[in-house]
Amino acid sequence: MALERSEVEKIAHLARLGLNEDDLPRTTETLNNILGLIDRMQAVDTTGIEPLAHPLETSQRLRADTVTETNQRDAYQAIAPTVEDGLYLVPKVIE
Repeated sequence: MALERSEVEKIAHLARLGLNEDDLPRTTETLNNILGLIDRMQAVDTTGIEPLAHPLETSQRLRADTVTETNQRDAYQAIAPTVEDGLYLVPKVIE
């Protein structure tokens, strides 16, 4: 599927791209090259190929889910303008 100059102008207008007359031939060629590459990639037979989540089949090392810091909520709320029942009170912004 090759794009024509008029189609590239329409795409540029919809995308709000300011293309000059000098840029249109090069942009048309670039877009056609991209579409050609997509067509070639879609033509590849991928039956029996499992999709990969990552190109390197490695597992992620995870750390233990343990608390490593002490609770400092009281210290932080001591300097807050208004606090009630352990919650920060803020002005209402949506009516």
